[in-house]
Amino acid sequence: MTKPNKRESSIPRPNILYVMTDQHRYDAIRALGNEHIYTPNLDRLAQRGVAFTNAYSTCPVCVAARYTIRTGCEPPTTRVFSNGIAPPAPGQAESIPERCGPYLARTMRDLGYRTFGIGKFHANPWEEDLGYETYLRSEENYGNAERRKGDAYAQFIAEQHPAYDFIEGLMGERTEMYYMPQMSAMPAEQTVEAWAADRAVEQIARAGEEPYFGFVSFIGPHPPLAPPIPFNRMYDPDRMPNPVCGDLSIDHMDEQIPWMNHAIWADDINDSHARVLKARYYGEITYIDQCLGRILDAVDARDDADNTLICFFSDHGDHLGDHRAWQKESFFEVSCHVPFLLSWPKRLPKDTKSADLACLTDLFAIATGAAGALDVREGCDLLAIAEGGGEAREYLFGYYGQPGTPQFKVMVRHRQWKYVFMANGGREQLFDIEADPQELNQLLLIYPNEARHLRQVAVRALDNPAGELGLLAGDIKVFPYAERPLRRIYQFDRSRGVEGFPERPEDLLA
Repeated sequence: MTKPNKRESSIPRPNILYVMTDQHRYDAIRALGNEHIYTPNLDRLAQRGVAFTNAYSTCPVCVAARYTIRTGCEPPTTRVFSNGIAPPAPGQAESIPERCGPYLARTMRDLGYRTFGIGKFHANPWEEDLGYETYLRSEENYGNAERRKGDAYAQFIAEQHPAYDFIEGLMGERTEMYYMPQMSAMPAEQTVEAWAADRAVEQIARAGEEPYFGFVSFIGPHPPLAPPIPFNRMYDPDRMPNPVCGDLSIDHMDEQIPWMNHAIWADDINDSHARVLKARYYGEITYIDQCLGRILDAVDARDDADNTLICFFSDHGDHLGDHRAWQKESFFEVSCHVPFLLSWPKRLPKDTKSADLACLTDLFAIATGAAGALDVREGCDLLAIAEGGGEAREYLFGYYGQPGTPQFKVMVRHRQWKYVFMANGGREQLFDIEADPQELNQLLLIYPNEARHLRQVAVRALDNPAGELGLLAGDIKVFPYAERPLRRIYQFDRSRGVEGFPERPEDLLA
């Protein structure tokens, strides 16, 4: 972890606003080349700043990605390789802040910023203090009644719109309905996305001498895909492209993909169903885009709008049927490649694209660097790179699953190459992302030297106390290939005592 360094600047310290979506594919923004989707406010943000077109979630799943953001450290240090937290590696401190340093919000408070956090934060434990002065959580489901009472959005509905409080899934039905097209049970003005935008506008409008650091984290377009009226009927499924699939042996080389498909009732979705889901997914993104527009208008209404740094990004993507896969947690581009937009009119160039490798870990350095106390930790100084200077990373690493277990996967991005190693069976993939952005052509046998080189690079990255459990005899540890037993994931409203389907239909009415 690097020590903070003062960044010299004649510009007063900016306001800093982070806006995050959940499960938002990198290609679902019109300004970045997708003509099928309408995103005027994301386009507005892209045109007023720098878009990093090779930005990644280095552990593409909700909890892990969020800990890379709030710590500026990678999974071997955070020990968050999935939606759970692994024990410390030998010699590591017990808690995440002890290993990584203070969380981002606390760091910005210590630097004299007014801080607010609104939306989904997916902390573990759920009530963890992340360091925000104003902290308004809206999580996607509730494990018990206490968690529902501790959720700011759920209480907003219960207290101000009690007519909707009977709804068990405020963001849509889950379990077997996870990848079924839906319509929000809430009007557009009362959804969790509108609530988050309203709270953000209130915080941005607050007067004060100190600058603000705000973090707005939308729940969508994470499934269920349930946009409100009229966004549920904004896109014609017959105009949506079909999923892109390659050879099944490559698409499902990662055994987690068919396992996850089954877990969420998505193991036999056909193309017509997939097009309907994409239409609802795009509808949810356009709705969030409208909410983002109100936030951007609130920023622009202030006298210091030009000295406000805005960063938009997502925690990971969604396969949406590409590679015959749904959800995330793989190292295919549609899962781990994320949108990443930076805007700071007083300092950064406009309407610019950077192909330098970036990742969510870099967000810590962006905020602290803009505040004049650069703390890179395990990331890179993207602000310097966005300004045309700085040193870009040569290699970018992704990790999923605890090193030394069959679930461990490591990804290396280098120039045009992507290399993926899976400990379960020691399987490997090599793609040329520039020539083959949809990752349909396995190049392992065509370029064995490149694959060997990147595997050695991965070994070097793991050759430390945090990663060495993933190594054996100077190479990545391999386990005999095994498919995981299939199971379903049930996500009912446990805060209301709903645990699953009844044994007999009539039992539900007893």
